[in-house]
Amino acid sequence: MNTILAAVAAYLIGSLSFAVVVSKLFGLADPRTYGSKNPGATNVLRSGNKAAAVLTLLGDAFKGWLAVWLAIHYQDQFDLGDTGVAIVALAVFIGHLWPVFFKFVGGKGVATAAGILIGIDIWLGVATLASWLMVAFAFRYSSLAALVAAIFAPFYYGLLFGPDVKMLAIAIMSALLVYRHSQNIANLIAGKESRLGSKKTTVKDDKKEDKKQDKKK
Repeated sequence: MNTILAAVAAYLIGSLSFAVVVSKLFGLADPRTYGSKNPGATNVLRSGNKAAAVLTLLGDAFKGWLAVWLAIHYQDQFDLGDTGVAIVALAVFIGHLWPVFFKFVGGKGVATAAGILIGIDIWLGVATLASWLMVAFAFRYSSLAALVAAIFAPFYYGLLFGPDVKMLAIAIMSALLVYRHSQNIANLIAGKESRLGSKKTTVKDDKKEDKKQDKKK
């Protein structure tokens, strides 16, 4: 019963979409209505407000870390065990992907996954983030860096701690993250994916494009 309650609590924590909340606080457009329509830090950055994008990134990472930290900190007190921690990690991640508070329209999970990995073990998080940085620096594709980091995360865990239920949870998270990046994968194959540092479309650009389409109609 405690594991079920912990999982529900973690899912609700994950369902707090900081992209939407922060955008409302800053008086910005809903990130689900422009750009990639993904409620994440990268899309919030298209609003032109860097502070909002940074707060979104930190908030999404923090909720992943918090849920896992609480589960580990209280696992003996509430008899959660490693299985309970693994379930909590998955629950908070799923909450971010399909948030109950925002009509189940969530982000791709990169920041939240990073927070979860740091919560499980700081060196696991550092190794995964290092992989992201190396790929991003070498190829200048944020999505490719996220995909490579996601694939390597369960292997890093296995090297550090050996295979167990938490490694399985991380593998499932990685698979879900890859799934959420299916459009990015298609864009990478087609050579249409935006590189880091390249000019991105903004909310104003989207509005101009919408007007052009309306005129054509």
